[in-house]
Amino acid sequence: MKASRKIIEQLLSETGVRINGPDPWDIQVRDERFYDRVLKDGSLGLGESYMAGWWDCARTDEFIWRVLKGNLEEKVRGNLRLLLAYLSAWVFNHQSSARAKIVARRHYDLGNDLFFSFLDPCNQYSCAYFQGTDDLTEAQQKKLDLICRKIDLHPQDHVLDIGCGWGGFARYAAEHYGCQVTAVNISEEQIRHAQESCKGLPVKILRTDYRQIEGSFNKIVSVGMFEHVGRKNYRTFMKIAHRCLKEEGIFLLHTIGGNVSQVNCDPWINRYIFPNSMLPSIAQIAKAAEDLFEIEDLHNLGPHYDRTLLAWNDRFQKAWEGLAGKYDPVFKRMWEYYLLSCAGSFRARNIQLWQIVMTKTGARQPLCRFA
Repeated sequence: MKASRKIIEQLLSETGVRINGPDPWDIQVRDERFYDRVLKDGSLGLGESYMAGWWDCARTDEFIWRVLKGNLEEKVRGNLRLLLAYLSAWVFNHQSSARAKIVARRHYDLGNDLFFSFLDPCNQYSCAYFQGTDDLTEAQQKKLDLICRKIDLHPQDHVLDIGCGWGGFARYAAEHYGCQVTAVNISEEQIRHAQESCKGLPVKILRTDYRQIEGSFNKIVSVGMFEHVGRKNYRTFMKIAHRCLKEEGIFLLHTIGGNVSQVNCDPWINRYIFPNSMLPSIAQIAKAAEDLFEIEDLHNLGPHYDRTLLAWNDRFQKAWEGLAGKYDPVFKRMWEYYLLSCAGSFRARNIQLWQIVMTKTGARQPLCRFA
């Protein structure tokens, strides 16, 4: 037996995972190159070898959960390429205005047919709220209403939606609360759909980078966008939100986050799913908001994202037959690995989902419903 296999077997055995074992979280290795690749490249090698078909697993989410709980990532970390990526992220602003459209072009503009095949009817590409329901569509409606209640939304309000996706929140807020919404985005595919979806409603969809936002608003929401801002721009983002929020307004930030402050993202996610993304820590968010905002409420919905990702993968698998003509089998493996590995990461509490309600420093505390 080659040395690299012995090392991987030993590491995995500490987490209860066996190679070619009978449990659904055991991995079935199809290519012996897998062992050297994982030792050499860590999480990047693990993801790329899955895409290449070098290994399979009946429950990839359960496998990833065990790997992360056992801290295996740290035990195989440290090659020069990853160190150089870390240093690059520390020195350069990978989320500058000039680079901001990269993730829109390479991810959000892949094709609405792909995203709409597994999302709910409101096309919510963010964590659902499975409070009292097991149904994805109902859970996403509950998430949207939770946000509206947390910002104490009223018909006379003018809401700024930073990021906006396919316009699902803007449409929901305008239809159910009768308010006016201005939404900004830089993804061409998302903007086109959002404009069509919100026709006839008091909703304006703008093709604008968050750094160019103008105006004054009663409420601000940003759902699933802060992950693309980057640590060098956190303070800028908060200053813009502060400038645009009226004195007694409410700002809700909905973002995935990490337990530890980082300067870069998982290398596989960065290369194949969200280029130049970065997960903030609570410390980084608080530092960026310091002397600008009071934090009124912090709600961790991380376990709900585990369930959301599993629901997305289930729908994606069922829809694959209709997508196979446009996307190849390698893409399928990439996408399912993305959804299931992220589910495992949330289950391991390796990453979190926070909804943070903020008001301007010195403002009255709002009488919002936070649950």
